[in-house]
Amino acid sequence: MRRALSRLLPYVRESRRAFIIGVGCIFVASVMQLASPWVLKYAIDGLISGASRGCLAGYALAMLGLAVVDGGFRYLMRKHLIGASRTIEYALRNDYFAHLQRLPLGYFQSTRTGDLMSRATNDLSAVRMMIGPAVMYFASTALGFVIALAVMFSIDARLAWIALLPMPIVSVATRYFGKAIHDRFERIQAQLADMSAVVQESLSGVRVVRAYRQEDTEIARFRRSNDEYVARNRGLIRLQAAFYPSLTFCFGVSSLIVLWMGGRDVMAGTMTLGSFVAFLRYLVMLSWPMIAFGWVINIAQRGLASWGRMIEILDTAPAIDDRDARPDALADGVKGDVEFRQLSFRYPPRAGEGADDAAPMLADISCTIAAGQTVAIIGPTGSGKSTLVQLLPRLHDPAPGTLFVDGIDVREIPLARLRGAIGVVPQEPFLFSDSLAGNILFGFDPVRDRARVDAAAHAAGLDADLSSFPDGYQTVVGERGITLSGGQKQRTAIARAVAADPRILILDDALSAVDTQTEETILRRLREVRRGRTCLIVAHRISTVRDADMILVLDSGRVVERGTHDELVRRAGLYARMDQQQRLEDELAAS
Repeated sequence: MRRALSRLLPYVRESRRAFIIGVGCIFVASVMQLASPWVLKYAIDGLISGASRGCLAGYALAMLGLAVVDGGFRYLMRKHLIGASRTIEYALRNDYFAHLQRLPLGYFQSTRTGDLMSRATNDLSAVRMMIGPAVMYFASTALGFVIALAVMFSIDARLAWIALLPMPIVSVATRYFGKAIHDRFERIQAQLADMSAVVQESLSGVRVVRAYRQEDTEIARFRRSNDEYVARNRGLIRLQAAFYPSLTFCFGVSSLIVLWMGGRDVMAGTMTLGSFVAFLRYLVMLSWPMIAFGWVINIAQRGLASWGRMIEILDTAPAIDDRDARPDALADGVKGDVEFRQLSFRYPPRAGEGADDAAPMLADISCTIAAGQTVAIIGPTGSGKSTLVQLLPRLHDPAPGTLFVDGIDVREIPLARLRGAIGVVPQEPFLFSDSLAGNILFGFDPVRDRARVDAAAHAAGLDADLSSFPDGYQTVVGERGITLSGGQKQRTAIARAVAADPRILILDDALSAVDTQTEETILRRLREVRRGRTCLIVAHRISTVRDADMILVLDSGRVVERGTHDELVRRAGLYARMDQQQRLEDELAAS
């Protein structure tokens, strides 16, 4: 708990002025509220002793003034403390999202999106409640408790000790219920994350769900998750339902004893009626803080449980960063020379696997690519083609001394500079719920850079479909580009990479969803784009790589052949067999 709270301190320090002002307002408001029963004491005693109307009116105006000042400072208290909690929530949400952006690709392949979203919404909201309302009510009730108790002792010490009788029971109950609430709320948040993941996966895969008629299965899966969420919440509700009444019962018994003994003192003349009424008012004020402490503990335990879940993410160190980078590396620009030097790579072990359990994905790959060359990478499925090109922008990290750009180890090049020089078209293109132009000019202004949109769309062969878009390039493509065909998605992704004007262009099986005729058109137009750029093309179809300056043939993570198309066909190896098989398939499809 101490470590978790220490992680929040930097955010609290940023808003310390608001917290100091807020606590000051709490002090003034508490003094005003607690002064009111004392004025009432004098008013009642004055009424019994025959005070004048003017005197009683003065007491009434004093109580009214205290109430007005109390209300004004309580407004300021909320404004500053709740406002500070919102400011901290804003900073935490920004830092959380920024941290997610720095985590490597592999992290998101092993962590569910719904879980991450739940922590960014529900857990963060619980943390804000702990920082804002819980702190505000704790400070308010603590001050009220101390001041009220001091005044009660000044009125009658014996009755004050009686009022404190339930304190040991309250302390034990608070300790027990606080831990139980923390544990149960942690389980509730974990189940909420699971339920969010079910919803996110089902909606993201809605096409698959519909295609396989699994709507009822998904509804049942969500219902099971929802039932478990409700069951865990009911357990927490039962706990809270026992917590607050137990506190109320303890204070009720104490109040009953005070009323009996204090009433006897008033009848015996050893205590004035005004003092007794004031004591009872302070007792009520004393009881509320103790009950409020229970609510504060509840909120605090929820917030700590949620903050612990967020720390799990925030403490995940980015596996790929600039720790080895040199600020001056390629500061004058990137030419585009690429060298793989005896590169081997294996993915990190999964849970339950040892470091050496998984076979290497790539083994002893060496290749030199001059700036401006086009190199194609081809091979059977699972041979490591995509993994090889993903190492270049460090989506996965290569071993030191195995991958170089312009003669500099990629690990020594600042990530922003390295990735800014590389344009990647992945196997599965991702489009945002934005306009077509917005997706092409990802990170640029679609309005000011219209010429860039036209040029990139033309190079990708997307301009031929312009008439089919109702609003042209301003057509919103829907979530993940759901309104576009597979080929249109790929061409939009190609246009995005071209619009970025990279020195190194990577096409990772980027033409698999287009027909042969469209492929030829795109490849012809890309020749102009590729001129002067280093281009790596991953493909399954031989037709995609025929005119490459060099072709690398991968099999089981190793380069088994290399050369131009004609050279590889003459060698009659794996590449030649693939070429022959694809020619036969094309002939059969045409017949």
